[in-house]
Amino acid sequence: MTDFTMHLQPIRAFVFDVDGVFTDGSILLHPMGEFLRTMNIKDGFAVQHAIKMGYHVAIITGGYSRTVRRRFTYLGIKDIYMKSLNKTLAFDDFCSKHNIEPRYVAYMGDDLPDYEVMQKAGLPACPANAAEEIRQIAKYVSYLKGGEGCVRDIIEKVLRLHGKWMNSEAYQW
Repeated sequence: MTDFTMHLQPIRAFVFDVDGVFTDGSILLHPMGEFLRTMNIKDGFAVQHAIKMGYHVAIITGGYSRTVRRRFTYLGIKDIYMKSLNKTLAFDDFCSKHNIEPRYVAYMGDDLPDYEVMQKAGLPACPANAAEEIRQIAKYVSYLKGGEGCVRDIIEKVLRLHGKWMNSEAYQW
């Protein structure tokens, strides 16, 4: 087992930031005041597949959007923390709620608000275009940028290692 594989092996849950991870960090300003984002469909497929395979998945974001909540609810995520001014509090709540130690959690973030929570997670990860400070503390830097499949990248790596990626459940939503 390679050193990096040793970091993947214990992972039983995933936590993600939204803007800059599921999205490329850009927002479109709608005249009615809503911020519009685009997300990668392959990231969404990987999230719902991980949930079907028994992994806990959470979103922790400083922002708030009904459409973002709707998207993640549709994918099966039950732990959606929005308006999180202190992401470590949300992370601790998620771990406590599911009785999971932080060392079994992969967290993917891209910017300074993710720094402290990434230091708590067993596998801190980030997209290729994350802030320098975040790339420095990440144990895994995806070869993909935010909004371009980095979420699927980390989920797929863990599920492949656990033998849960290519199975009968993989062929359907």
